[in-house]
Amino acid sequence: MSFVDEHGLWSSAQEDAAREMTRRIEADRLEVVRFSFADQHGILRGKTLVADEAVRVLRSGVSLTSTLLAKDTSHRTVFPVFTAGGGFGMAEMQGGSDVLMVPDPTTFRVLPWAERTGWVLCDLAFADGTRLDFDTRRIFRRVLEELDGRGLAFVAGLEVECHIFKMVDARTDPRHAGQPGEPPEVALLSHGYQYLTEQRYDAIEPVLEIVRRHVLALGLPLRSIEVEYGPSQCEFTFAPTTGLDPADLMMLFRSAVKQICHREGLHATFMCRPKIPNVISSGWHLHQSLRHVATGENAFRSEDPSEILSPTGRGYLAGLLAHARAASVFSTPTINGYKRFRAYSLAPDRAIWGRDNRGVMVRVIGRPGDEATRLENRVGEPAANPYLYMASQVLSGLDGIDRGLEPPPSADKPYETDAPLLPKSLREAVFALDDDAFFRETIGARFIDYYVHIKNAEIERFQSEVTDWEHREYFEIF
Repeated sequence: MSFVDEHGLWSSAQEDAAREMTRRIEADRLEVVRFSFADQHGILRGKTLVADEAVRVLRSGVSLTSTLLAKDTSHRTVFPVFTAGGGFGMAEMQGGSDVLMVPDPTTFRVLPWAERTGWVLCDLAFADGTRLDFDTRRIFRRVLEELDGRGLAFVAGLEVECHIFKMVDARTDPRHAGQPGEPPEVALLSHGYQYLTEQRYDAIEPVLEIVRRHVLALGLPLRSIEVEYGPSQCEFTFAPTTGLDPADLMMLFRSAVKQICHREGLHATFMCRPKIPNVISSGWHLHQSLRHVATGENAFRSEDPSEILSPTGRGYLAGLLAHARAASVFSTPTINGYKRFRAYSLAPDRAIWGRDNRGVMVRVIGRPGDEATRLENRVGEPAANPYLYMASQVLSGLDGIDRGLEPPPSADKPYETDAPLLPKSLREAVFALDDDAFFRETIGARFIDYYVHIKNAEIERFQSEVTDWEHREYFEIF
C-alpha cells in the first residue's frame, strides 16, 4: 500500500488527476518534474526528479529536510535544530530530520518556458502521515473546510503590482555571495509617471508579451496587463477563482514571472519598495467575496436598496477591520512593506472602509443587487504568503459574521477619519499578532509562536545593520 493510500491523503479528484498527470508525463515526453511546496514566506522550494522517478514516487512522496521550515528570509536556519525538540518542542523536527512532500496532482502543469518540464505543488507530512502545523497551504485548506461546512465558498480576484527591470549586473562574482547575497544592478524599462498611457505600455510591451504568453500557456486566468504609475512598474489582474485556487495561482504566478524574466536577461521583483531612485511602492489588492455553494449566489450581494452589502457582507467587512492590526503580519510580512503605508497616497494607513475609495483599507465595490459585489482589501504587499494572507482574511470575516459586527460609516476622508492605525513597522505588527488571542485560537498557538520567532529573527538582523540613513544623519554631526 502506498503512503497516500495508507493515510488517505488524496480525494477522488486527486486520484483522477494523478492518472492524468502520469499520462501527460508520458504523452508529452517530459524529462523532469519539479515537486514544490510553499514555505513559510510563500517561496517555492522543492526537488526536481527525472520523469520515471517522478511517476514512481507520485504516491509515496518526496523527502526533504525539515530545516527548510526553520529558515528566515535570508535562508538562515533560526531554530536550534540540533537540540532536543529542534527548537520546536517536537521530536519530529530535531536533527534536520526529513519530512515528505505529498504531491497534489490537481495542480500539475507543464511549464512553457522550461523544455519538457512538469511542475506540481505539494503538501507536507511527517513519516507517520501526520500533516504539519507549519504547512501554510494546509492552514488555508483547514479554513476553507470550515467555510464549506457553512455552505460557503471563498472567491478571490488578484490585482498584483510588481517591477520588471533590465539586468545590468547579476552580481555573480564570489565576493557578492552571502546570506543574503548582493542584489543585482538593474536599469529601468521605462521612466514611468505616465499612468496607463499607451506610449509607456508600448515601450515595454515586448517584455510584457513574453510574460503574458507564458502565463496564459500555464492556464492562469489572466485578465489584464497594465503599466502602473512608477518607473518599470506593471500590474496584472486575474479573473476570480474559488477556494485554494487563488492562493495556488499567486504562488505559481510570482515564481513564473521571476523565472521567465530571468531567462530573458531581466529582473522581476515583488518586493514592495525597492531602493531605486524614483521607484514607487507596489501593492497586492485582494478582491474577495463569499458564495453560497448550493445556489452559486454572492453572499455579499445586498437585496436592500439602502445597503451596499448584505448582512453577511457587512459582518465580514467589520471582521476585517476588527482584526486588521493583528493580521498585518500576514498581509505585509516584510520590513520593507511598511514603507508603503503613507497618508494621502494610494495605500491605507488605518483600518477603515469606503465606497469605491482608493485611500481606504477596504474598498467596497458594487451596489444593491449587483452579483459582482466584493471587498477589495488594499493592505497587502506582493511578497505576502498567499495562504496566510487569505486565511487571515476568511477567519477575520467569519468572526465578524459570527459576532454580528457592523462596520462604521463609510470613510470619505480616509486619512483624517478617527480609526485604529495600521502598524507602522513589522515589529509593531509582530507584537500585535503575538498578543492576539483570536489568531492563536483559530490558526493555532504553535504556528503563531513559530511564525513570530521567524519574523523576530528577521527583525533582529535588520536592527543589527547600520543603515544609509543612520550614517548620513549622525556620522558628520557627532
